[in-house]
Formats: sequence, C-alpha cells, structure tokens
Amino acid sequence: MNSVSNSKKKKSKTICYILLTLFLLIIAGIAIYCYTCTYYWQKDYKKTLKSGFQEKQSTLPDGSIINYAEGPDNGDALLLIHGQTGTWEDYASVLPKLSKNYHVFAVDCYGHGSSTHDEGKYYLKENGEDFIWFVTNVIQEKTIVSGHSSGGLLASYVAAYGGDLIVGAILEDPPVFSTEQDYFEKSFAYQDTYKNMHEYLLTDQAECWEAYYMRHCLWGQLYMSSSMDGLANYAQWYHEKHPEKPVQYFFMPESLNYPFLYIKEYDFSFGEHFYDYTWHSDISHETLMSDIEVPAVFIHAKDSYTEDGILQAASSDEQARNAVSLMKNCELVELSSNHNIHRFHPETFIDTVNSLEY
Repeated sequence: MNSVSNSKKKKSKTICYILLTLFLLIIAGIAIYCYTCTYYWQKDYKKTLKSGFQEKQSTLPDGSIINYAEGPDNGDALLLIHGQTGTWEDYASVLPKLSKNYHVFAVDCYGHGSSTHDEGKYYLKENGEDFIWFVTNVIQEKTIVSGHSSGGLLASYVAAYGGDLIVGAILEDPPVFSTEQDYFEKSFAYQDTYKNMHEYLLTDQAECWEAYYMRHCLWGQLYMSSSMDGLANYAQWYHEKHPEKPVQYFFMPESLNYPFLYIKEYDFSFGEHFYDYTWHSDISHETLMSDIEVPAVFIHAKDSYTEDGILQAASSDEQARNAVSLMKNCELVELSSNHNIHRFHPETFIDTVNSLEY
C-alpha cells in the first residue's frame, strides 16, 4: 500500500511541476509578447546607432533646418525620405544593412521629427527643392534617392528635377494618382486618416489624436467596430498618464502601434495640405512621373477594395503601372504587403535597392 501511495504522490508532484512549468512558460510568453508590442522599435534603433549612424542638422540659406542621420561612407550616396507621420528613424529596420554598401543619409521631412516645422514649407515643391539643395550642398556626390509613401512623391520630385547628381530612384509605394483631387476621396488614406485628421482639428481636441482616430478610423469600423470605443478609451487613459509619449498598446501587434510611434513629432498642418490637395503644388502626377529620366524602381503593394469600392492601397495596380509606363526607365516590383514595405519586408527592400542599375 505504501508503495502505491508513494507512486501516486510522485505522479501528483510530477503533474504539479509540469503544470507549474507550463504556467510559467505562458506567463513568460505573454510578458515577451507585451514587451515586444511596446518596445519593438528599440532593437533596430540600437543596431542603427551601433552601425555608426549620427544624427545631424543642416541649415539652409533661409534658416530652415533639415534634420538627418548619416551613416558611414561605405559606398555610393543613398538619400532616404520617410512617409507621412514618420521620421528618419522609420528606416531603422534597414539602415544597418544598407550602411554596409552605401553612404546613407536619412532625412526628416518638414513638419516631421526635428526638421523645421513651418507650414510654408509643407508642399511638394518647397520640400523637394530643399532636398535638392541638401543633395547639392551636404551630400555633394552622385546620389540614389528613395522615398516611402508621400516621401516617394518627394523622391520623385528630387529624381525628376535634382540634376546630374541624382543617378537613380527607388519609389516605395507612393500614392501616385490616388491622392490627386479627382480620386482622393475614393482612397483609404483619405477616408481613414486625412478626413479624420481634418475633422479632429475642427474639434476642441479634448481627447488626444490617438483616441479620436481609434474612435473614427475606417479600418476599425470595417473590422473591429465593437472594440474601437474601448481601444479609444485606453488611448485617452494612456495619453493622460504619459502625455509626452505616443500611445502604444501593450496588447496590440506592432502593425497597429507603429502609426502612432512618431506622432508627437508631426505637425498636423502637413496633413491638412494633403486633405485640401495643396501639398502637390499644382504639379500633376502625370507630369511628375514623365519628368523622371534616371533609372528607377517602383515598389508597389498590390491593391484591394472595400465593399464600397474604397481603394485599400497607396495606389491601385492600374495607377502604379501607369506611373511606371510614364517614366523613361523604370522597373515595377509588385508584392502582397502592407504599405510600409521597408519596415515589414526589410530584405525585399534592401534587395530592391541593390538591384538598381544606374
């Protein structure tokens, strides 16, 4: 009997140890997940600094400041222009590897990060001309220009009008044709972000942008309508507890947290000029694309549509192909991806940069 009793006790202890171990593993897994959801950006940023990048500023003749990060000189110059609401740090996932073969300059657009916040500069032509000045007076060598989203339109301007120093362009999912006035309201960017941003600026702003956005965003209405008020309330609570920090959900994946990461360094007046179409400086996208003569690669995240016909992509497949056909020497790379290709598909982006023949 004692032998049987001891055997049962051993089995019970073994089961308890197994259950305790599983419990601790689950707790550890949850802790790692929550930490990753909140601090996902730190690892890449630390690698970027370790690889030799230094943050600097350049002052233009009119007093405007372009803030940028410069990497070690390991090859041809590469100018990176982030998308809207980002900063140069947005490229941290690709900067260390790019710096092994290029002399990388990653800039803050006007109204973003630590570059000048002056509404008079929030236009394609004004910002584009100053980036050309940056290439001529700071980089001072043959340069490949690459831009993401609205930064892709700025990169297009630099590629088209930057002169002999510009030798190639990587256009990463720019909103070509879709942000022009006759189409813009049918785009996800307008319905989800710019319309809400405009309406938010008309309120008393009693709640933070992150809370207002979560309460009104199109993707939330389409896919998580029953959860959005709770997520908005959490955002407001987080904002009130950490007023100097962007809202980050410890229980949400990086793809949903990332749009808020640099929002504290963004001037909403920049978005207003997208909303009212003035950002484009009366330059048609057809003209802009047609004026690009340097070798280029257009990276396009393939389109989809809501049931109401709202374009859920930076540009439609047809618009992207039309843009490519207008350029003198451009390759189209299409892939199934979300909009921020260099962030979530860094190897694809790096391979595309390396593939450019100029």
